Amino acid sequence: MRLRDVSPGDVDAYVRMRCDPVMMADLGGPLPREGMADKVGRDVRQAAAGQAWIKMIVPDPARPDVVAGTVTIWSHDTGDGPLSEIGWMVLPEFQGRGLGKRAVRALLEQARDQDRWGVVHAFPAIGNAASNGVCRSVGFRFRGETEVDFAGRVIRANHWAVDPRTLARR
Repeated sequence: MRLRDVSPGDVDAYVRMRCDPVMMADLGGPLPREGMADKVGRDVRQAAAGQAWIKMIVPDPARPDVVAGTVTIWSHDTGDGPLSEIGWMVLPEFQGRGLGKRAVRALLEQARDQDRWGVVHAFPAIGNAASNGVCRSVGFRFRGETEVDFAGRVIRANHWAVDPRTLARR
């Protein structure tokens, strides 16, 4: 598995992840297809400017055109100051292989190695057992339940946090 920056050609992967009712079941339902090219364009610009790490999960480096999902770290203002957040999505045909966990761990290790982002928070939906399991297995600490905004929708989520500097080196 390797991670690469999002590129303009990733629109189809975004559509498959964000416009699918099953993929988006815990996130308020599918998003409109019409906005995906603009979303990819914004993400490409943010990644190129270093404002966020927006990575595509490539399960087999020998087949760089095959994408399994995304993992992203970004910072946003919460009203109480900046907060670094990580989020990920793995397409159904790649789920259950540990790719999400490996991708999250790899990005957190990069954050540790570059001493960037500080404490990183994750907010998987309460009902998303797989994503909550990733948090648990990677070393996040559970902070409680909360409501968060995802694409203009309020979802009930578990709040997890980890300081990448505390992750053991492999």
